Amino acid sequence: MDLQLDGKVALVTGGSRGIGRAVARQLAAEGALVAISARTADAVRDAAASLTAEVRAEVVPVVADTSTADGVRRMVDDVVGALGPIQILVNNAATAAGRARPPALADITREALVREVDVKVLGYLFGAQAVAPSMREAGWGRIINVAGLAARSTGSTIGSIRNVAVAAMTKNLADELGPSGITVNCVHPGLTRTVRSDAVGDPEAAAAAARIEELIPRSNSIKRMIDDTDLAPLVAFLASPLSFVINGESIDCGGGTPGTIRY
Repeated sequence: MDLQLDGKVALVTGGSRGIGRAVARQLAAEGALVAISARTADAVRDAAASLTAEVRAEVVPVVADTSTADGVRRMVDDVVGALGPIQILVNNAATAAGRARPPALADITREALVREVDVKVLGYLFGAQAVAPSMREAGWGRIINVAGLAARSTGSTIGSIRNVAVAAMTKNLADELGPSGITVNCVHPGLTRTVRSDAVGDPEAAAAAARIEELIPRSNSIKRMIDDTDLAPLVAFLASPLSFVINGESIDCGGGTPGTIRY
């Protein structure tokens, strides 16, 4: 299937690793002109160089802190300067879930909650604000927000708060921007194995990977591990002109949650 992404300018935040990197690879392989952003200069430049070699198309690295409006505006200006107006925004920059056990109620601090909201909620909102004017002018655009299944389950209070907020924001933006030809959708990954979680020589990553392996048999209905590369085609489709009938939706992509009915 031709996703009609040739020449479309795409920005993937948090694109130096994990789901973001897999999505960037998929978009570039489909012919999009891709930029990736991350806070760490070496990481984002190494990732861009690696992706460029893999897909044989230049992937542009941008160093950015998406927790502030100024940081997001600078990021978008850098991408526009390198590639042109952004037509596809994949909001993905966030602290990875599953790296540690969620804190109990008594251990939740204001600082921890604000940090998560600044990056994953306000960062996503600032990104949409920065790209929406040029998308409106062009009469076309795609915004895909990567949230998480903590939005639809208990067990992580902060995780649920940040991901529910992303889903609510997605629907609001979809209703506002849809008449301008811009669709906004959200994907909810579940437990996902990434390059980071398999990192060799990283005790924290090894512990996270072991935790994922332990939880996976009861975390989804298909009873198999899901990799970041399994999620990338879904995001690429949502970024495509072919997906115009889908707007304001939050799509589970965790292999099916056992024991729940949603309608």
